Amino acid sequence: MTTLAGFAAMYREREQLPLRTRLFFAFGAVGALHLAAVVLLLAGSAGAAQPLALGLVLTAYLAGVKHSYDWDHLAAIDNSTRKFVAQHRDPVSVGFAFSLGHSSVVVLAGVLVVGGAAMVGRFMTEGTAGNVVLGLIGSGVSGLFLLAMGLFNGSAFVRAAQAYRNVQGGGAVRDEDLEAKGFVARLLARPLSKVQRPRNIYVIGFLFGLGFDTATTIGLLVMTTAASLAGVSPLALLALPLAFTAAMTLCDTTNGVAMMRIYLSAIHNPQRKLGFNALITGISAVSALFISAITLGGFFNAAFGLEDPLTTWLGAVDLGEAGLLLVAVLLAVWGAAAWRERWKGRSQAV
Repeated sequence: MTTLAGFAAMYREREQLPLRTRLFFAFGAVGALHLAAVVLLLAGSAGAAQPLALGLVLTAYLAGVKHSYDWDHLAAIDNSTRKFVAQHRDPVSVGFAFSLGHSSVVVLAGVLVVGGAAMVGRFMTEGTAGNVVLGLIGSGVSGLFLLAMGLFNGSAFVRAAQAYRNVQGGGAVRDEDLEAKGFVARLLARPLSKVQRPRNIYVIGFLFGLGFDTATTIGLLVMTTAASLAGVSPLALLALPLAFTAAMTLCDTTNGVAMMRIYLSAIHNPQRKLGFNALITGISAVSALFISAITLGGFFNAAFGLEDPLTTWLGAVDLGEAGLLLVAVLLAVWGAAAWRERWKGRSQAV
């Protein structure tokens, strides 16, 4: 009990640290993952397989970058960040926690592959019992979580839009105008009660990754198996999933921090940023609901062996390509808002 109380006190103290300090720790952890991958590569790259090991690690790193832009990653991180900001927190580590949980599955599978565990191959083979069960767990959890977050932030979007119209009419902004309230928020209070701090997102990320259903994850594990047969040392092989993790945590942490700053700007300057906050919240909520529909459609298709065209199509949608579209939309909205603020500033100066 004393140990648990000590850990609880440590986490409370960490939440009281300045924002810059917590940012330093978050990106310091990302840097440590990069360093660990480099050390493993150097320690295991002596011999003729060195160029092959280096090329494979770079490929794994780029795979981690690409995987971080899957739409379900972005939707989970963006919507979770919005929830914590609405609760007046500075959720620095949402992206890091989600990405670390997601990549823990890949690292664990990579370690098992290096250790020669044949069961990983059975989980990766489409249609096997293990692959189906893990796929259903991953898609079911991700679909339901994104549905809950989409509805929660959809409620916040409705309130922000109403507050924006009120401000346009000369009214004032209250803190609660940026929070999710009403029937939907009360309905989701219990399902989301366990997601109280950014570190809780680790478990969500881990469950998201159980499916072994993305081409990136499967490709990385197949590459690790092939490299093992080619004579690459075990230490260099372990650098592959670690490089994948380092890249994904870097991108996801950066995404989470960027979204945190966007949402915090609306709270610190609501009169000028409320419309922008409402727009970004709406995009995040719609993206979560959209990905939830895709994921749950695929879940029902696989779980019940459906053959209808709708769920069959939903189960085949590539979330990786769609994620780049979401990034482009968010960047375009941010750029338009920044240009508008600068234009207003110049007009008032004149």
